Amino acid sequence: MLDFKLIAQSGAARAGVFDTLHGRVETPVFMPVGTQATVKAMSPEELKAAGAQIILGNTYHLYLRPGCDIIGRFAGLHRFMNWDRPILTDSGGFQVFSLSRLRKLTEAGYAFQSHIDGSRHMLSPEKSIEVQICLNSDIIMCLDQCLEHPATYEQAAATLALTTRWAQRCKTFWQERTDQQNSLFGIVQGGMFADLRARSAEAIAAIDFPGYAIGGLSVGEPKELMMEMAAHTLPLLPDDRPRYIMGVGTPEDLVELVDRGADMFDCVMPTRNARNGQLFTERGTLNICNARFREDEGPVDPSCDCYTCRHYSLAYLRHLYTAREILAYRLNTIHNLHYYVNLVKAMRRAILAGTFDQFKKAFYSKH
Repeated sequence: MLDFKLIAQSGAARAGVFDTLHGRVETPVFMPVGTQATVKAMSPEELKAAGAQIILGNTYHLYLRPGCDIIGRFAGLHRFMNWDRPILTDSGGFQVFSLSRLRKLTEAGYAFQSHIDGSRHMLSPEKSIEVQICLNSDIIMCLDQCLEHPATYEQAAATLALTTRWAQRCKTFWQERTDQQNSLFGIVQGGMFADLRARSAEAIAAIDFPGYAIGGLSVGEPKELMMEMAAHTLPLLPDDRPRYIMGVGTPEDLVELVDRGADMFDCVMPTRNARNGQLFTERGTLNICNARFREDEGPVDPSCDCYTCRHYSLAYLRHLYTAREILAYRLNTIHNLHYYVNLVKAMRRAILAGTFDQFKKAFYSKH
């Protein structure tokens, strides 16, 4: 089971490490999103070259296609997708939640219809854990009830209560069905209400998980409110366990949340934005289709040593993107993931050196 060690702090920012059956993870860490057993446009070898330590897969999508009968033949996702480093799988709850017309929520779980063929399924806390055990992920997530924004206090309180009951069911099933060499994370909910976030953090921590996640952020709320809820909730979680902010965010979000004590992140932004022509750099973001890059012989970011920046010009990348060549999406994604992975590595170095405040000031001055 995961054994998190807190190595250094710089203010509230934390540097730590934990071990899994498939390798060590140093925090802070960014996890590229590989929803369907692939990080879009990237091979596992390219992910390793970008420095990815751990990636994310999705229970809902992999349960429906290709299914546990296929992945089970490979003894899990690692061999199936040729990735020998750690994997975290989310519970599938958010994906089912988003199927507003195709699902029904009860105490038992989510009854839903597949978006692929309309077949009917039940995603209960136990079923979510069962599928994740089949996927053989190193970190598995409890099934929680997702909450849209805005929501009333009563809605948020009900979501919190159901999420807590489901968390206990998840842990019980996990303990009964596994040797616990993987790790189960509990999820804090509570909407945009500080007292409910505190109540949820206390309840989930009392169940005692190897790690904790904060869910229900970056769901359409103002940025200031997201940061307020994160700043309020993070210190309430145990110091000796990893703290994971789910589905966040921009480079600025990562810097601000590490500054508030977060350890782990995932987000589709670097890959999705790469496919939409937006590239992240030390100076901020740029849109590759901009006409000013038509004759630019320089790289995306002179300070970047990724494969894309070492070999290709802005002019060429713009040409590929405007021509809708597949290589455009690959090269853009290589750069963006390299940027995200190295951003959190730079933050870790600053925390170890006790200079995170200076790092943060330099980050914003370059932007």
